[in-house]
Order: sequence, then C-alpha cells, then structure tokens
Amino acid sequence: MADLSCIRDGVAISRREQAALTMKLAVPAILAQLSSIMMQYIDASMVGRLGADGAASVGLMSSSLWLFWGLCSSVTTGFAVQVAHRLGAKQPSEARKVVRQGITSCLIFGILMAVIGLSISHSLPIWLGGSDAINSNASLYFATFVAALPMLTMNYMAGGMLRSAGNMKVPSLLNGAMCLMDIIFNWFLIFPSRDLDILDITVYMPGAGLGVFGAAIGTVAAEVVTACLMLYFLLCKEKELRLKGAGKGTFRPSADILRRAAKISAPMALEHAVFCGAQVMITVIVAPLGVIAIAANAFAVTAESLCYMPGFGLGDAATTLVGQSYGAKRRELMVSFCHMTVGLGTVVMTVMGAVLYLAAPLMMDIMTTVDPIKQLGTEVLRIEAFAEPLYAVSIVAYGAFIGVGDTLLPAVMNFGSIWAVRIPLAALLAPVMGLKGVWIAMAIELSFRGIIFFWRMLSKRWLPKVKTT
Repeated sequence: MADLSCIRDGVAISRREQAALTMKLAVPAILAQLSSIMMQYIDASMVGRLGADGAASVGLMSSSLWLFWGLCSSVTTGFAVQVAHRLGAKQPSEARKVVRQGITSCLIFGILMAVIGLSISHSLPIWLGGSDAINSNASLYFATFVAALPMLTMNYMAGGMLRSAGNMKVPSLLNGAMCLMDIIFNWFLIFPSRDLDILDITVYMPGAGLGVFGAAIGTVAAEVVTACLMLYFLLCKEKELRLKGAGKGTFRPSADILRRAAKISAPMALEHAVFCGAQVMITVIVAPLGVIAIAANAFAVTAESLCYMPGFGLGDAATTLVGQSYGAKRRELMVSFCHMTVGLGTVVMTVMGAVLYLAAPLMMDIMTTVDPIKQLGTEVLRIEAFAEPLYAVSIVAYGAFIGVGDTLLPAVMNFGSIWAVRIPLAALLAPVMGLKGVWIAMAIELSFRGIIFFWRMLSKRWLPKVKTT
C-alpha cells in the first residue's frame, strides 16, 4: 500500500493508491476538524440551556474569537508547510530546524495576540452593538479565551506539523479527547449543583454555576491539556520531527525560515483578518435585529460548521499530499492529488448539505430550548444547505494551493468575494428580510467563491515551476 515515502522516493502511484492514501490522511483529519467544531457545538448547546441572553453573549463574540484564532492558526501554517516541503525533499534535520524556530516564533505571536485581545475585551461587546443585558458576560467570555491564546497557538502549530509529517492519527485522537474533556469540564462549571433523576434514582451533581464564564473556562482547560499532549508527541515521539535525542539546535528564528514562513502565512493572515472583519460586520448587521436573531445566527453558524468541517479535513490532507509532492518535485502528482481531494470534498459536502437540510430542526433543538430561536435557526440553515457543494471546492482547493505556498491570490479571492458580494448583499437584504436575508447573501457568496476557485484549479496557474519526475 502506498504511503508518503512513495511520494518522496519517486515511486509510481496508481490512481487507486492515490485515493487510498488520500483517505488514509483525510479521515483522521476530518475527525480532528469535526472534534474541534464539536467543542463550539458543545459550548453553544450547553449555554443555550441558560436562555436567550446567555446564548447571545456567546454568539456576539464568536466572530471576534474566530479572528484571533484564525490569525494564530495562519501564522503556524507558514512553519508547518515548510516542514512538509523538507520532509518531501528527505531533509529531516532541516525539518527539525523549522520545528525549533516555529515554537519560538509562534509562542511570541500567541502572547502578542493575547495582550491585544485582553486590552480590548471590555469595549468590544459595546463596539459590536451588544445590549447591556449581555455585554458583561460577553466581555468575560472573550477575555478568558484570548488569555489562553499562547497555548492554543502551540496546539495549532504542533498539530499542523504532525499532519505535515503524515501523522493524522494523533491530532485526531487528541482533538477527540479534547471534546470529551470539554463536556466534562463544562458539565461541572456551567451549571449549579443540582439533583438529577437517573433511572428513578436521585443523584446529587455538584456544580460551580458559572454560566457563560464556566463554558469559557471549561473549553480553555481542555485546550491547554490538549496543547501539552500535542507538543509531547511532536517533540518526543514523532520519528522524523522529534527533538528528543536529535542533538542541539537553536530556537532563535533565522531570517531565511521567517521569510519563508511570512511568505506563506502573511497572505493567509491578512485574508483571515479581512474575512473575519467581514464576519464582524455581519454581526453588526445582525445585532439590530434583536437578541433572538443574534442567538439564532450564532447557533446556526455553529450547526452549519459541522457540515463544512469535513471539507477542511480534506483540505488538510490536500496540503500534506500536495506539499510533499512539491518537495519531491512531482508536478503531475500535485495536480492529481489536488483534483482528487477537491472531488472527494465536493461529494462529501453535498451529502452533508442534504443531511443539514433534513436535520436542521433537530440540530437547533439540541442547541436551544427557545422556540423562536429554533424556528429562525432552522430556516437559515436550510438556505445555507444549497451552497455546500461549491463551498467544498473553495475549501479543499485552497488547502491544495497552500501545499505549494500559493497563498496570495487565493487570499485575495477569499476576502474579495466576501467583501464584494456577501457584505453588500447582506446589508441590502437584512432590513427587508431579516436574518434570512443575511443567510441568502451568504449562500450566494459561497457559491460564487467556489466557482472562482474551481476556475483557478483548472487553469493550473497555482502550480510552481518544478521539473517533472
């Protein structure tokens, strides 16, 4: 059976073997992505039991948190892609050099983001148009998360480097464990002490009763534990990347590695900043529609993410496969893996779109007990379901482009699409159609984005100039 060593050694790989290798990497990556988003789903559903105000407090800050999380993730990608390239070129010692310098650089960036986030945490809910009833909890929720950004950045970095080495299993298992820890921590931190009736037996369940703040603490605690374990596997266990027993090396960032990381990460970070800035604008557009609309929008975004996260898992697999093919200078294999992962992503997300349409009422019922929120959330989810196939194309193709370091134009395509299409349409439709108008604008924009990414993929202009082997 083909593995990543076949790419590096120039061994011929049949289409069937390529498909098997793609699925070998994609399935754990999909599970890792799903487990990650499940944490948001868990938080949202548990906080949803506290009522509309608690749900709105979390929902108001979601887009801002994604901005900070995404910036930290983008920075780590610049180092993870270099690891894939060096392993593809059979240079494990050079890959370890990237690991060392990535730790220092990413940690410093995470600390910087935490300081910035904490400095604006009090004012941010007010800037976003939140009401007095939710602003205090919203601020506390946001501050708790950004304080943990240094460790979360280490989690992103270690997981990305393990995946670049072809190790999808460990990140997948650890992210699954993180979900379990999140449930346990939230269970005791969000709700007060109470008596539970289980099989006609009354059981006393202790609880801290911290509400929204408890949800933030529980999730952060799960993330910190996972980050420590992820670093342990990267630095002590991963054969080609572990630093334990690999001799001395400097953790001081060099100009060459930083320059290459910046070339990959800067466009992604800028794209994500502008993209999430647009998401914040959507929050500003939604906020005047009221607490019910804010909560329904937040819950629907979380529910929909369960549908598109398989696409991001396949995008991770595409980055690894295309990146190692690039390191091995195998141009035709780059194209083949790109087309295959995009095709699989489209099929998977088409099925998930159908499931989303049918299961929308159940998904909203799990997340909240407030009937108006459930009804509105169901309506907007069913609008979005029709955009999932083309959304898959943009997600997975972007992952393939990242594998060869092609991030500038795709980043422009991403944020250009959302700012030129989604924001104007949402601003136009929201006063007339309410939250449904905002989600119609989103569905139109995602479909447009998929079309332009499909065109770029077929044009092959994303391919670097390397000798074919």
